[in-house]
Amino acid sequence: MRAPRPTARAIIIQGDKIALLERTRQGRHYFVFPGGGIDPGETPAEAAVREALEETGLEIELERLVAEVQFHGSPQYYFLSHPTGGELGTGTGPEMIAPPSLIDGTYDPCWVSLTEIPNLPVLPGSIAALAACHPLWPESPLSFEE
Repeated sequence: MRAPRPTARAIIIQGDKIALLERTRQGRHYFVFPGGGIDPGETPAEAAVREALEETGLEIELERLVAEVQFHGSPQYYFLSHPTGGELGTGTGPEMIAPPSLIDGTYDPCWVSLTEIPNLPVLPGSIAALAACHPLWPESPLSFEE
């Protein structure tokens, strides 16, 4: 099995809420942070901004890298960010406009209260635990393996 390509994800916080993608896939229900694969020639930061817009409809400003997760040998970069424009739920990425049968499940952008994070199946768990501690983010990026 080939390692997945590197990805970049945005932890988008506005007030006491966080933007997540609610997923239903192969009978599982869970939440993930907006993001996706880093295109050739693109930096992780550029990918996080692009993917957030495609998946949520939100224009974001990155504050800083807060974590790197090694997932099956491939890095996932997580950036703390906040919205600067757009409207949640207006993303036009392929997974947002294709019928669910063609994308292997559903993608539903939503605002979730930060206090609810510990009670929800948010993946990856290490990043969910960090988000639940907002605004107490580490000064340097943390590394995890999932």
